[in-house]
Order: sequence, then structure tokens, then C-alpha cells
Amino acid sequence: MPNPVDQPEIVKAIRTFSLQNALEYEGEGEMKSVLGRIFGAHPELKPHARDLVSRINPAVEEANNLAKQKGLHHIRELLSEEAPEALEKRIKERREGLKPLENTKKVVLRFAPNPNGPMTLGHSRGVIINSEYAKMYDGEVILRFDDTDTKRKPPEIWAYKQIQDEYEWLTGKTPDRIVFASDRMPIYLQHAEEDILNQNAYVCTCSAEKFKILRDSKQACPCRNLDTSENHQRWMKMNDLQSNWEEGAAVVRIKTDLDLPNPALRDWPALRIQTTEHPRVGTTYRVWPLLDYQSAIEDYLQGVTHIIRGKDLMDSTRKQTILYDLRGWKYPETMYWGRVKVHEFGGFSTSGMKADISEGKYSGWDDQRLPTIAALRRRGFSPKALRAFWIELGLNQKDISVSMTTIESHNSKVIDKITPRVSFIGQNNASLTLDLKKEWNSEILKLPKHPDDSEMGYRNWPSPKNGDIIVLEKDDIDEEIRLKEFANATVKSTKISADEFERTDRRPIVHWLLENHTMPAILSTSNGDEIVENKGLIETGKYQVGDIFQLERMGFARITEISENSEIKLVFLHE
Repeated sequence: MPNPVDQPEIVKAIRTFSLQNALEYEGEGEMKSVLGRIFGAHPELKPHARDLVSRINPAVEEANNLAKQKGLHHIRELLSEEAPEALEKRIKERREGLKPLENTKKVVLRFAPNPNGPMTLGHSRGVIINSEYAKMYDGEVILRFDDTDTKRKPPEIWAYKQIQDEYEWLTGKTPDRIVFASDRMPIYLQHAEEDILNQNAYVCTCSAEKFKILRDSKQACPCRNLDTSENHQRWMKMNDLQSNWEEGAAVVRIKTDLDLPNPALRDWPALRIQTTEHPRVGTTYRVWPLLDYQSAIEDYLQGVTHIIRGKDLMDSTRKQTILYDLRGWKYPETMYWGRVKVHEFGGFSTSGMKADISEGKYSGWDDQRLPTIAALRRRGFSPKALRAFWIELGLNQKDISVSMTTIESHNSKVIDKITPRVSFIGQNNASLTLDLKKEWNSEILKLPKHPDDSEMGYRNWPSPKNGDIIVLEKDDIDEEIRLKEFANATVKSTKISADEFERTDRRPIVHWLLENHTMPAILSTSNGDEIVENKGLIETGKYQVGDIFQLERMGFARITEISENSEIKLVFLHE
């Protein structure tokens, strides 16, 4: 009797679910997940689990290898050919599968960056997920600048405007509200004073080392039991601009249960002395809230109903929940996501990028090697592609690693159908003299702007004539080639003979240029830590900075500059 797991239907299901799993987990698909999907679709096979595992393991390995070697776009193509319903089902589940929010009578979310630099690719996740939920529930998103740390993450005055612009670029709309934490310092100080007077907090003058020893041993520091008047006097001294207390001399702590299992939650710090000048309010204030306190107070005052944050901030939720309980407030609904690591952008941090830019390693925040929104915009990525990428990932606490090819695949879907084609020949080129064996009757050579959209029109080149110079990539030169959209050609030495305008055989098709119809161009491409500049030629045309083209047989690129001598400078986007 044939083994039921070898039925064609089951073999196909194993293949489909393996590809689907590899796509979902960026080439890290797992046998158990595929097995679960098989059981879900064919529960009658549960008695044959051992046989299924022996078939699933190699299928999962093959799918993961394909994802890593050829990219996720290749997996999508396979699924679209072999099982389009599985691909459609997955996309629908992921894009419509942002976890439903609870308590949605009113939805107020917030995106709260520190303006110590512009947005990065990671920041765009918060913008997009929050704005998507606001759209789903007809809610609001607050753009709040958490800018109360001038020492460890000093704000940059230009970053406020840039972040607002990038928010609008990503979402297509202005934030519903904009809040600057540094403008609201009196409110935080007032709440801190209330917490001290209500004995929810106290002023601690213990050294950090001494307090850590006491905290770890679950003992109260001597400051905790001081009476309210003494704590209030200490509070006034902290804020006195003439005080001899320097940074580190005193900290306001929230009173908690000292038996809490997590030491980080025991009497956590809420405010501190900070004397570094602030770019917006100068030296007006001497005591500044730490992020957990400032954010907690502001979330309540702004009516935030839902917080979406990284799972690494679970301790922040716990600290803030303690404060809310002390104040009799209801804490917002909270959801978490895991870390997403993009292979090509491994260890970048805002402070690290800032240092590298100042040292000249990078040309600026829009350097194409950086994972900033400024760099992605300069290269030509569409905000729709970033939106599709993050929504497809959804909310998942699992840490995952992805490749930029995933985002590039989304971007291709957005821009490919609307992007005209252009010919570019790099610096490794050769010039050949044209010998026309047959008469070319037209006054112009019409090349389609897009191979699949005739309505986009044509690029009109001068009619090729005998003696014209043809420019080719050296790597494309062969004895018999076809000049794309023109003629079959034979290359001998420095001459190229065109003898047939209709394609008659399977000789390789190459892109090319008429030397008398070219402009100088430089294509800048990122190669790891280096930028490679390819100085070549581009077909003559009416170009503007910001134009995006698909360079024939190369990939997408965006014009970043046009010099006085009409030299076109482009930055490579992706294949």
C-alpha cells in the first residue's frame, strides 16, 4: 500500500509550505512550523509524523538555501508560479494581520523619537505601524520629541524639522499633534514635586555605587525614609541654580516594592541634575526627567491609549505601570515587537554615525552607505515600499534578520511600472565605427521608454549613419551581438557592421549608445564601506535632479546632481 505522505498532493503541500515558511522568516524556515501547517491542512496525516519529518527536512533546507542564495524575491516568484493562492493568502494574512487593538473606542498613539539625529530605517517602523493603526481605527498619532537628555543624547536643532519632514514623507500626511517635551518642562517638574509631597518619590543623595549595593540586597537607602519636608527641601535645592549640588549629587527616585524580583525596578530613578545646555531652552532648567518618567507623564496628559514599542523596553512598561498605579491612573494598552536586523546595516547607531560624519568617513546623513531615511530617499526608495515592508512584517516579538533585497523587492513593485529606461555605458567601454550594410530609412531611432507600456512613449535617438561611433561595454563585445531595439551586428576589430534590423537568431542583446547622442555621467555605487564611481556616458535627454530611471540591464538609479557642464551624477538604487 503506497505511503500517504508520498501522494502528489502532499508532496506539493510540503514544497509550498516550505517555500512559504522560508519567505516568512527570511530564509530561516523551520521544520516544525511546516509540519504544523501540514497537520492543519491534512489532520489525517498525524499518525505519519515520522515519515512527514523525513520529507519536510530536506524541503525546508532547500527552500532556506534558495532564499539565502537567490533572495526572497526568487521565493516569491516560485510561489507565484507554483502556488499563487499560498502567496496571496500569506500576503493577506500579514498585511491584514496587524494584531487587532483592544479598547478601540478611542485610539491615540505616539511616535516619540529623540532628535539627536535624523530618522533611520528602524525609526520608520514606528512611524508606519503607528500611522497604520491610526488609519485602521480612525485614531490619532502624536509626533513627540523626547528631547530631555542633553548629556547622553544631545538634541540637534536641525533634526526637529528633518524628522517632521521625514514623518510626512513616510505617511503622506502631517502628524495629528506635535509635542516638544523640552517645552513642557514645568509640567514634569510640577508632577515630580507632587510625587515627592505625596510620598510617591524621594530625593536620594547616595552614590550610584552605594545605591546599587543596597538595591541588589533589597535594602532601603537612608534617604527613602526621610520625612516629606526634608525631601521637599532637597527637591528645592536640586532646582536652585545657585546650588552647590552638581550632576550626580542627587536623584529623584520613585518608591517601589524593594522585594521586586527585578532589581532594575526597585526605586527607579525619575529625575536628575543635568547642567548641559539645551539647544531649545538653554540653561533654564537644572533638573531634568529621565525618559521613563517624562514619557509616562506625557502619555497620560496627551491621552495616549496604545503604546507600541520594542520588547527590550518591557522594563520601561513595568516602571511606568508602577508610577501609574501610585497616581491612580490607567496604563495604556501596550504591544511589543522584536528586533529586526538588516544584514547590510549591521552595527550603526546615531551617535556612531554622527562621529563618523564629523570625521569625514561619510559625506553626510544622506550618504548612500547609511541606514538613514535621508539616504534611502536620496537613493530613490519609495515610502510605499517601506510601508509595505513593515506592514508585511507586522507585530512579532521574534527577533529576525532580513536582507535589503526584501525591501528592494517591494520597491521594485512600486516603481518598475512607472520608471523609464535609459542607456548608460560605464567607464570600461569601447568605441566602434558603425558600418551599415543595409539602409536605415527612418530619420530617428525610436526606443521605448518602458518595454511594457507603449503609452509612456519613446526615446528618440538620431538615425544611426555610416561612420557613427557606437559605444559598448567591453564585456558585451562579441563577434555576433544584437544592438538592442536596432540591429544584428558583427564586431571585427574596431568596426561594427549592422546587417539585419529584424531579430533573426538568438545572439546576445546588448545595450549601447550613439556617441553623438551622449552626455557625461557618473554612477555612484555603494560597495560595502566604499563608494565606487563609474564615470561613463548616458544617452542625451532632458533630465532633472530627482529623476529615477532603470539603467538598461543594470538596475535603478536616481539623479542627484547636474553640473554646469551637464555632467549627470546618479546614485545606484538597486537591481
